Amino acid sequence: MEENKALVGHVHSLETFGLVDGPGVRTVVFLQGCRMRCRYCHNPETWSMSGGEEWTAKDLFNRVYRYRTYWKNNGGITVSGGEPLLQIDFLLEFFKLAKAKGIHTTLDTAGNPFTREEPFFGKFRKLMELTDLVMLDFKEMDGVRHKELTGVANDNILDLARYLSDTGKDMWIRHVLVPGSPTRKMILRLCEVCLMN
Repeated sequence: MEENKALVGHVHSLETFGLVDGPGVRTVVFLQGCRMRCRYCHNPETWSMSGGEEWTAKDLFNRVYRYRTYWKNNGGITVSGGEPLLQIDFLLEFFKLAKAKGIHTTLDTAGNPFTREEPFFGKFRKLMELTDLVMLDFKEMDGVRHKELTGVANDNILDLARYLSDTGKDMWIRHVLVPGSPTRKMILRLCEVCLMN
């Protein structure tokens, strides 16, 4: 009889004392893999789906849990990337372990894998039950400019923003400010979309 093989995640790197990736002091896990090709990406080395170190959720959690004394009362764990939603099964296991210990969890995502189709959507809803904060790294409101900037469309990302707003999920919008870009109007329009629903 074949043994069940443990699910592994591909982890690019860890940051043990993050100060800008959620409330308080965070341990930040950067997962490997992203389908977007953002012009201003700050970590393109995470794009490839292969690479990084293989970890089980339990081993990774045991590693980051060692840094809990840094978190005090308002810190916790943030999972970023790359794009963490590409490894949603691994992320579910990892956040289950964190919530079992009462740890604040933050998901830092650009939202590209989001869909309301199954099986992803069912898994995503379970993930949201384990996620205290979503940091939506929103690239661009206009669909044409979004595709020029990232290489992909943004209809599903706008849908994700609406879904998070409709369900009352705590959300921070992140955006790269580039001089000369129509950023201010885009951010105001995104706020309108979230508030209209």
